[in-house]
Amino acid sequence: MTRPRRLADAPSLTTTVPRQLVHRAALSETLLTGWRRTGDDRFTVSAQWPRSHGLHVSPDWSAYDPLLVVETVRQAGTLVTHTEYGVSLDHQFVMQEFHVDAATEKLSVDLLPAEPELELLFADVQYRGRRLAGARYTARVLREGEPVAAADVTFTVVGGSVYRRLRGGRTPESVTAAPLPTGLDPAAVDRALPADVVLAPADGPDRWQLRVDTAHPVFFDHPLDHVPGMLLLEAARQASRLLGIDGQSPILYHASFHRYAELDEPVWIEAKGGRGTDVQVLGTQGESTIFTCLVGTAVR
Repeated sequence: MTRPRRLADAPSLTTTVPRQLVHRAALSETLLTGWRRTGDDRFTVSAQWPRSHGLHVSPDWSAYDPLLVVETVRQAGTLVTHTEYGVSLDHQFVMQEFHVDAATEKLSVDLLPAEPELELLFADVQYRGRRLAGARYTARVLREGEPVAAADVTFTVVGGSVYRRLRGGRTPESVTAAPLPTGLDPAAVDRALPADVVLAPADGPDRWQLRVDTAHPVFFDHPLDHVPGMLLLEAARQASRLLGIDGQSPILYHASFHRYAELDEPVWIEAKGGRGTDVQVLGTQGESTIFTCLVGTAVR
């Protein structure tokens, strides 16, 4: 008689890392599956990309969006900072620079979910006393051993009490988002759903108002007191689509974040063509620059 196969005899099982370690509320938005230290300030992080996604997979399920790479790199840095550098879960991460270059020909959706690995190297690690105060890290994103993307990220870390003082009492409960303006045609920005359009017409050419929908399940996976960086990058993506050449897809984002974008004041997005097919995007609120982003495009 054949002995029933035990669960312990099965191939190794995979699950996501705890969602709190990547600052996500939904398990479905948690992309990472594990990590290990490979040397001094060197780590390998494993991930899984779903074959369908509410935002970062093309409507025909044929390709992953480079912004999925951005979110994966962000989560990887957050995970390692908590688990390997001892940063408490109540601390806040302040993104300063985020550069990523992707190879879109390596971002096709196959018959199984992609399982990329990220090779992270932390540098310029800064401490305030014994607490990590900030760092820069680079990431090589590999898919079946082949390079998919490269990233370079700089951030600082702020303790919970310092963050509350910095935000002047603003909390997700105390701030109400500005009224949501009517968005552009989804097809114009390569989105399938009106709810995923983040730009609305404004008072000039190549200028738009940012649509901040705090009910959006991807951008606002959990309540926030400010506009998240991924929403600003999506605005850069959509602006580049409007100014870009037909058939060109964004593959490169070089973003600098200068200050928090508040929920209850309008944010304005402006864009202009740069060298070749590049688009330079500027986000402002009042008299202040929120972020700048160079978006590079190529034929997909």
